[in-house]
Amino acid sequence: MIEVGFATNDITPRVGVELTGFGPFLNRHSVGVRDPLSAKAMALASHGRRALIISCDLAMVTADITRKVRALLHAACGLTEDEVMLCATHTHSCPAVGDWEGWGVVDLPYLETLPQRIARAGIKAVEALQEATFAHAEVPCEHIGLNREYDRDAQPLEDVLQNDWRPALPQLTDTTCHVLTARTPGGTLIGFVSYFGCHPVVCSASNRHFHGDFVSIANNAVERDNDGAVGLFLQGAEGDVNSCVVHKPEEESLRALDVIADRFAVAVRSGIADAQPFEADRLQVCRRVPAFSRKRWSKDELRQSLRDCEAKLSLPDPERPGAEDDPDIRLQVVYATTLRKLLARMERGENLEPGMELHGLRIGPVAILGSPFETFQAIKNDVCAAASAPIPLVVSLVNESCGYAPDRTCAERGGYATDMVPMIHGTLPFVNVHEELVRELLALDAQLSGQE
Repeated sequence: MIEVGFATNDITPRVGVELTGFGPFLNRHSVGVRDPLSAKAMALASHGRRALIISCDLAMVTADITRKVRALLHAACGLTEDEVMLCATHTHSCPAVGDWEGWGVVDLPYLETLPQRIARAGIKAVEALQEATFAHAEVPCEHIGLNREYDRDAQPLEDVLQNDWRPALPQLTDTTCHVLTARTPGGTLIGFVSYFGCHPVVCSASNRHFHGDFVSIANNAVERDNDGAVGLFLQGAEGDVNSCVVHKPEEESLRALDVIADRFAVAVRSGIADAQPFEADRLQVCRRVPAFSRKRWSKDELRQSLRDCEAKLSLPDPERPGAEDDPDIRLQVVYATTLRKLLARMERGENLEPGMELHGLRIGPVAILGSPFETFQAIKNDVCAAASAPIPLVVSLVNESCGYAPDRTCAERGGYATDMVPMIHGTLPFVNVHEELVRELLALDAQLSGQE
């Protein structure tokens, strides 16, 4: 027998707070709320074991936020660190919450109160625990994602908004959506979980309203169909997958937002209707904290990179108004600032190869395998092909954000995702994250399956 509880709590900041995403130093101060931002929680209890997942309408959660939320939930409910998993939907229409240089100024009053607001969703979910049955479906969802690394052909807006649009390379995207449902013994839907891998970035840098982009707008619509039900979204492997509409002017992106949210809502509704019951006879949680291999860049190499950045920042006409609005200038400022911080950390002898928490949860045949990365599709495919769990779900942005986990092809190419984003996060680039993350997530799966 398993008990399940769902709850939601509002985490929308005050209007005027700066938004994050789409590039550095954009000064995207919010002007209104298109859809409220929420923390949505699912609590589980079975045979003395408990677990709690909280999905937040944020670009990311940080390790510090996770630590504070876990402490609040331990004080209120007795939950241990192993039992509490936080994740982010990765909307770019939310406030900045982490020290990622240039990507939005953190509003300190919001950041101070945010852990309490997130924890409140978890407390309410624990208080709502009741006997329930689980069901699962995997349903088609082929007309949302586009792999931005390998399918770069821009397509007209009118084409991608047609119902029969499909990406040129669907095999490099998620083509299905997983849906879990929880119902009372009488059949009432109390909550659902949707899982899909795609950056929710239909809206662009010109949009200045708070919302959870297409994934949360879709789940909110499905909630309205099912009075009292709460719908969580778990972000899959989205490191190299964008929505089919991105970087459009505001009017076009808002129009596309409703279309793509409706597409995802149709898939979720189909999953709820088609879900087949399964025996939730296993509730297991575990964590691992592996260290991933890093490039051995020396101080001299970093100093040379800094000199290169500073040379690009030497303006031929420093008196020219608006020079700082040049996108290349803004990005070079990010690189220069992060290189200076890395060099300072090296001088202090700090560890630039920290361990990273991987977090797993097993509910019957379903294994949620979470990491702090924005994972690429090829990594997820390798994990799913070798996992022991019948239904493995590789979830990104769990408990922290550590940048991209690029596949081996992208890593060989180098560039922004491979080399620069880890530095923006304050660490050195990875050497072999594709193979190492697959290995570690499979080890997590083995622990959850009782094989280790």
